[in-house]
Amino acid sequence: MNPSLAQLLASIPATLNTPLPPEAAGAFAASRNGMVATLMVLAAQEAESGVAVRVWENQAIFDLLQAAATRYPATMPPPAETPPNLTLSQLDAVNANLRRQLIVLHIAVEAAGDKPTDHEVLQLYREMARMRRLTMPGAG
Repeated sequence: MNPSLAQLLASIPATLNTPLPPEAAGAFAASRNGMVATLMVLAAQEAESGVAVRVWENQAIFDLLQAAATRYPATMPPPAETPPNLTLSQLDAVNANLRRQLIVLHIAVEAAGDKPTDHEVLQLYREMARMRRLTMPGAG
């Protein structure tokens, strides 16, 4: 499961407000605080770029599906939402549907031996991963 940003942020107060048993003091308490601090840094990065990344990714997947629809009609994307709902939860829901269609397209492309389109799909996967990359604190 990939928790949403809202779920992640909502869990932080609960974590910090849950008292530790006496035997969990010391190193465990310090590591818990470090883990929460790391999650907060990653959540801040996601909050800063999350909407822009999802809007870009949804459009990129939509464009690829639309371009391939004449050769692979089963992967025709649904009409784009106008104007788009820019909440992270709605963008993620649209993204999940588009990704499922992208997987269907990729399976069809591989079965057809369509190397140029396969290369486009793989390039999109790489760019999607790059765009969603978060930087761990201290990792530069």
